[in-house]
Amino acid sequence: MSAGALDRRIAIRRAALTNTGLGTVTTWSEIATLWASRKDASDGEKAVAGTVQSTVVSRFVVRSSVMSRGIRPTDRLTEGGLTYEITGIKEVGRRDRLEITAEARLDHEDNNQDQGL
Repeated sequence: MSAGALDRRIAIRRAALTNTGLGTVTTWSEIATLWASRKDASDGEKAVAGTVQSTVVSRFVVRSSVMSRGIRPTDRLTEGGLTYEITGIKEVGRRDRLEITAEARLDHEDNNQDQGL
C-alpha cells in the first residue's frame, strides 16, 4: 500500500471505567492516531423514536504495527467528525495491513441543529 493511499487521519479511543462513589462513569481517551484509507461500504436510514437516523459503514485500512494490532472491537474510531463503533478487524495481504470495519450513526435532528437549520 502506497503512502498516498493513506489519506485519512484516524484516532482510536478506548473506554476506561471510573468508580465515582455514586456510580461508574465511562470516559474515552485517545490511545493511537494512525494514517488510514477509507472506503464507505453502505449507508442507510431508519426511523427510531420519532427521529430519522442515518448510518454509514466504512472500511478503514491501516498499516499493521504493534500499535494497530492492539486495536480491540470494543474501541471506537473517530474520523472526519464522526465517531465509529468498530464491528470487525481483519488482516489484509501478507499481514502488512489491517482492515477495520466500523459503523457511525448520525441523527438527522442533531445534524440539522449543528448546521443551524
